[in-house]
Amino acid sequence: MTVETEDEPLPVAAARAGDPAAWDALFRRYQLPLYAYARELLRDDQTALDVVQETFLNAVRHVASLRDEARFGSWLFGIAHQRCQQHGRRRGREARWLVVDLPDEEREDHAAVSEEPDPHDWLVRREQEAEFFERLAGLPEAHRAVLLLRFVDDFPLEEIAVITGVPLGTVKSRLHHAKIAFRRLLGPASP
Repeated sequence: MTVETEDEPLPVAAARAGDPAAWDALFRRYQLPLYAYARELLRDDQTALDVVQETFLNAVRHVASLRDEARFGSWLFGIAHQRCQQHGRRRGREARWLVVDLPDEEREDHAAVSEEPDPHDWLVRREQEAEFFERLAGLPEAHRAVLLLRFVDDFPLEEIAVITGVPLGTVKSRLHHAKIAFRRLLGPASP
């Protein structure tokens, strides 16, 4: 879900120039993906909201250090990733992950937009999602981060390296080991 690929170009240059409307547009575009990522990492709604706010405050302060405007999303997720790590350390334990669970009214809105699923199929899918994220929480933070960024947020490996601040080879290694560990968590019947 790399947000830069949307039709409308990002107003990063205008934001650098201090245009409040540009910052508002960037905030509207990225607030939900950043919140979802932070909530999955930290398992706390309020802390995830704090991370989004801190991320944008840091972005406003340091936008001059952004070298490639086309990579604004990766840069922003990198700031959020660092903020999540700092919050995790402050709590004195490793940050944990959780799927973003929509409020009931939003869940109903999403169901109304798509074709009406069979209630049994919907229940099975929800149970599978819950089991998936429960097992995902059993992985070390570094492995969860690369799995989420790759398969939930759909970032390319190079972008994940930028976001997490580790070399590309390390990202590839973590992703490989994370897949193996996750398959073990799923048990012998998993593909």
